Amino acid sequence: MEAFKAWRLSSFKRFICSATLTSSSAFIKFSSSASPSSGSSSSIRVSDRRRSASTSTSDRDAVRVIRLKKVEDLRAQGYEPYAYKWDRTHTTNQLQKLYHHLENGQEVNNEEDQVSVAGRIVARRAFGKLAFLTLRDDSGTIQLYCEKEKLQDYQFEQLKTVLDIGDILGVSGSVKRTEKGELSVYVKFFSVLTKSLLPLPDKYHGLTDVDKRYRQRYVDMIANPEVADVFRARAKIVSEIRRTMEALEFVELETPVLQGAAGGAEARPFITYHNSLGRDLYLRIATELHLKRMLVGGFEKVFEIGRIFRNEGLSTRHNPEFTTIEIYEAYTDYESMMNLAEEIVTRCSLVVNGKLRVVYQGTEISLERPWRRETMHNLVKEATGIDFSEMGDDVNAAKAAAITALGLASDNKDKFAIETCSSVGHVLNEVFETVVEPTLVQPTFVLDYPVEISPLAKPHRRIVGLTERFELFICGRELANAFSELTDPVDQRRRLEMQVKQHNEKRAAHSATGDGKERSNDDEAYEVTLDEDFVTALEYGMPPAAGMGLGIDRLVMLLTDSASIRDVIAFPILKLQQ
Repeated sequence: MEAFKAWRLSSFKRFICSATLTSSSAFIKFSSSASPSSGSSSSIRVSDRRRSASTSTSDRDAVRVIRLKKVEDLRAQGYEPYAYKWDRTHTTNQLQKLYHHLENGQEVNNEEDQVSVAGRIVARRAFGKLAFLTLRDDSGTIQLYCEKEKLQDYQFEQLKTVLDIGDILGVSGSVKRTEKGELSVYVKFFSVLTKSLLPLPDKYHGLTDVDKRYRQRYVDMIANPEVADVFRARAKIVSEIRRTMEALEFVELETPVLQGAAGGAEARPFITYHNSLGRDLYLRIATELHLKRMLVGGFEKVFEIGRIFRNEGLSTRHNPEFTTIEIYEAYTDYESMMNLAEEIVTRCSLVVNGKLRVVYQGTEISLERPWRRETMHNLVKEATGIDFSEMGDDVNAAKAAAITALGLASDNKDKFAIETCSSVGHVLNEVFETVVEPTLVQPTFVLDYPVEISPLAKPHRRIVGLTERFELFICGRELANAFSELTDPVDQRRRLEMQVKQHNEKRAAHSATGDGKERSNDDEAYEVTLDEDFVTALEYGMPPAAGMGLGIDRLVMLLTDSASIRDVIAFPILKLQQ
């Protein structure tokens, strides 16, 4: 053990010695790999590749110690390594466009053509009295051409001893295109604006650990610049949705995030406690019920883009915190919401991709209108041969037919879900979700859901037992949900009370297995309450209306070809690190 400790100590000393020499004198072999002098030593670079794709904790701590010393050295020389501002004349993208005409070897050195840029150093290399750095800002990259004769001696010395990959730099000079055709800023002066203390992922492996990418999104975007493009696309999508709604004269409203009763959907809420009021409050699981209150109050076209919180499982399609737009329009029905859904999605696709045919995870999706419209009953009948409309209210016959058609074994979780269904409508929905939903790749409006699973939707005007409701599916996942809204307060109360009753019965069924053992962390183990104030609002009278909720995160996934919802949420919820 003592021999092992001695070996570790000697190895660490050799590393520090090598790193110090590299940072002070070896200005020849720069790279973007993570090392004490930004990866300037080729021997360290090779050993990094042999060790692993990521920098070890001990290496990272050693780098930090060395860079903190550089901060002290800068301050001792009278330079502040954490600047207040920098007067920038251009972005890198602006320079690329403005000087694209320069010929190889041509320089623009007029006084009025002096430029000033700022950004992060992401790569560098050197050849004697020349150094080439790559500077990246929010708009792109540009090369920095550093020549010892053009810089003051102390500045070139700072390049050798102080500057590291990851540092944020302000640079001024002229513009030239090198003999090899690279547009560059011919550096006359530079200043360290922010000294980076921690190394970036090395250029050979990047930041590839998926969990770390989500936990340290800021590093992810530095190491993988294309990641930021997803969030730029997301911003465009949200802006286009807002422009579309405003062009149609909808009013954007804000409703409470903290609510006395979590309503508008059936989902496990997050619960918090208000000290002054001495009561529990819930993070909203939908914006629906408050937006409908606004219709009661006299608004006719409203929407809200907002965060929704549901205390449920994590998956590639589910995050406990997500973003939706909910839309309500008086004097219309669910047909108008289908048209609006098509309008929103196609306009967003044109803004982001410039076309209506997109590729998602290798499959081409056509967003050209009109989209397919089919009833839930017909889709299930096509897939299984079962016509649930002939079942009447015989829930046992519906369960038996579903289990037989699906060939479910006794220990299958889908079989258990079907057996606990309280109505034919619930059985129909279980079969739809299991068999049909994954097959709906091209845009499809699924119409006319059973009343038992649609407590807020208006009864179908022609078919008893169904509602005027649709869900939009693309790539096998739900993107939007809409109704002709229920406005009868008596019917609404009855349905909400039935929803509470059915939930409690299902909760009891899930509370114990056949052997009587309690089931922990069950999806049904939460309380559903009736929002009395919402029913009271309906009693004052809400006009005929249609409403729709559309998932913005899933829309962004589709239009940016992102496999997981975590790829389109900058800071997703993750498990605690052990």
